[in-house]
Amino acid sequence: MPSTSPPLRCFIVEDSPLILRNLTDTLEQVLPLQVVGTAVDEDSATEWIRNHPSGCDLMIIDVFLKTGIGLNVLVAARRHASQARRVVLTNYATDAIRQRCLALDADRVFDKSSELEDLIAYCSELASSTRAA
Repeated sequence: MPSTSPPLRCFIVEDSPLILRNLTDTLEQVLPLQVVGTAVDEDSATEWIRNHPSGCDLMIIDVFLKTGIGLNVLVAARRHASQARRVVLTNYATDAIRQRCLALDADRVFDKSSELEDLIAYCSELASSTRAA
């Protein structure tokens, strides 16, 4: 019998319209996932998080944004949306950036250029475990 559990609710912080559209389309097509909000900069992302502390199960956050940085979004997420899983998706997945993100309680860090399949696999596992709970 098919599961009637609600989809994984995802909030994406990404300033590239093309990447945001492609990521949203891909995740919503291949996973039981619904993008419930997006932001292109630090201020709008942190405002969304403060106003929706239980509004998502997963956050996908870029490091470098239109204005501000994703590291500060991670801090806001840790403070206001502690139950949400937080992953970073960046073109700058250096060892130093990975360590800094993990120190700010990111669950995982993925490189946009080489680890999109890993991100999708992670989201699939998360959706499966959330739906099984």
